[in-house]
Amino acid sequence: MPEFRALLLAQTLATCGTVVVQTTLSVLMYARTGSALPASLAFAVGFTPYLFGATLLSAVADRCPARDVLVVCQALSCAVAAAMALPGLPVPVLPAPALVPGVAAPVFQGARAAALPDLLPDGGYPPGRSLQRLVARSTQAAGFAVGGLLLLAVPAAHALLASAAGFAAAALRYGTRQRPARLGRGGSVARASPAGVGQVWAVPGLRPLRLLTWLPPALAVAPEAPAAPYAAELGAGPAGVALLLCAAPAGSGAGELLYGTLLSPAARARLLLPSAALIFVPLRGFAFRPGLLAATALLVVSGVGYPYAMALDQRTLEAAPVALRGRALTPALAGLMAGQGLGFAAAGTVAEFLAPPLVVTGAGLLGSAVLLLCRGATRRSPVRAAPGASTARFPNTRTP
Repeated sequence: MPEFRALLLAQTLATCGTVVVQTTLSVLMYARTGSALPASLAFAVGFTPYLFGATLLSAVADRCPARDVLVVCQALSCAVAAAMALPGLPVPVLPAPALVPGVAAPVFQGARAAALPDLLPDGGYPPGRSLQRLVARSTQAAGFAVGGLLLLAVPAAHALLASAAGFAAAALRYGTRQRPARLGRGGSVARASPAGVGQVWAVPGLRPLRLLTWLPPALAVAPEAPAAPYAAELGAGPAGVALLLCAAPAGSGAGELLYGTLLSPAARARLLLPSAALIFVPLRGFAFRPGLLAATALLVVSGVGYPYAMALDQRTLEAAPVALRGRALTPALAGLMAGQGLGFAAAGTVAEFLAPPLVVTGAGLLGSAVLLLCRGATRRSPVRAAPGASTARFPNTRTP
């Protein structure tokens, strides 16, 4: 699968470039203002327009060839990184260019996800998405390290130019070939995008899939927000914070490997709800105020349930009409990002009033309740495969 390998290489370059830009922008804002608030806002500004881009531009992922969409989005990111490297930009203007890739990012992600079934054999979409998630997580961690080293070795402007070079390399798309768009052009993209999103939402089987895509991850990030105060309560210090924050991603990586190598698609489908439930059951153990090692172990076990998304990806692909595949996946991914941000913010806010173990326990209880509601919804609205979707069937399953 040389095309898939080329796509992963481009994703690695682009993700690393994005993280370096975010890190450099935050450092620049802090250096120029001396305040942590502008620095944190600058870090988050790129995610602000996600839902805007997903709502008004999602039709691009269906109307244009996927290769063209990916190239244009990376070229925009390259231009933005280069523009931010210009000397003398005023502080209020400095974060503004980051809004451009924030609008384009959901279109890029939707087009990339929608193109995967064309690059992979039948049944290869869920493990392909799983591998993309693994690569994204490891690249993000490496990107922060690379960004920090770059800023120690070279001026911030040079780090931004290095990011621009990475985006340019990702835009070249060596090893991938052009394929026609799934839908012909015509009419306004700004009108077709919301209309397509409405059509996707009207597909009965997709509504509960959306809830399972957005709500569990939004609640699963709850342990991250109070990690620092909980580690302080335990007297663990910064090392304890790092241990708590790394626990769930470590479990998730192990789960992706186990689910992808040991389970068949049918087995993953049968275990979807139990896997999602595994995210939240260990969180209830925080009601007993576990010590550092016990808390870390609970979060590792919780992370093992994250690959429930592998079966969810397959169910979404089956349910979405081929002509609307881009408009089905683009808002789904954008809502996932936005939901995690809102979930983190909500958990942090609640942690101002409640003890950290109670916040995590509450997220575990609420997540389990959400899964019960989604289970009922999927039973009432079984997923029907769309024309052109994968022919793999998952008998006796009513959950994505």
